[in-house]
Amino acid sequence: MRQSFYQFLMTQRNPEDYEPVAQFANNAFYDQSFPKQETHFETLSKYLEENASYLPSMTIFDDAWALYLEQD
Repeated sequence: MRQSFYQFLMTQRNPEDYEPVAQFANNAFYDQSFPKQETHFETLSKYLEENASYLPSMTIFDDAWALYLEQD
């Protein structure tokens, strides 16, 4: 079974890295409402568009999603 996107994203965390995906992961870690069990692009995209003020561009999510798909 595929890990959730959040589980994958946490592997990208690095508080000392200023790359966009790492910063996204660092900020998502502190987002208590993040859908942690979700594996579907549309659900995650909608959540981030409506709730993630810490994400300056949805392109960063797209890049992280591409990395997530490569992990399988």
